[in-house]
Parts: sequence; C-alpha cells; structure tokens
Amino acid sequence: MGVDICHKNDRKVRRTNPKSDDVYLRLLVKLYRFLARRTGAKFNKIILRRLFMSRANRGPLSLARLGRMLRKPNREGRIVVTVGTVTNDSRVQTVPR
Repeated sequence: MGVDICHKNDRKVRRTNPKSDDVYLRLLVKLYRFLARRTGAKFNKIILRRLFMSRANRGPLSLARLGRMLRKPNREGRIVVTVGTVTNDSRVQTVPR
C-alpha cells in the first residue's frame, strides 16, 4: 500500500489576469507585465500584482491622506503611485505636489 498524501495545499491560488474587461486596465497590465519581466525592479511586480486585485482590495485614497503622507520628512519631491481611486477632498485647498 502507498502513502496517502494530502494535496489540498499544493496549488497556489492567486490572480494572473484582471477580471475586468476594461481596455485601459488591460493596457496597463500589458505594460507592467513587460516591465516586470524585463527589468529587475520589484516595484513593477508589485504594481502588476495590485492591478489584478478586486475593487474591494483597491481602496480609495483621499487627497487629504495623500497630503499627510507627503508631509512626512524626506518625502517632498517624491512621485506617488496608487492603483486605487484618488478621491477629491473639499477640505484640501491646494493639491500636494
């Protein structure tokens, strides 16, 4: 008789394509899939993985929170990248640069 091995944890479950049929999202996926493959940057792999996420896991980011993040030391002049939606905040008079 052989040994009965449990195979319920063998398969890695993760998205490899976005569920959406949005043409612009598909173009972004095509671009970042190329960049993740051809460059050694970890950043491109992270963005590609986040483009596959569901809308529930791509939460919105308000302009006020964005401003708070950029006010921390050593963050002025940085480029901010978010995969989710950036929402307007009427309390913020100037958009942070």
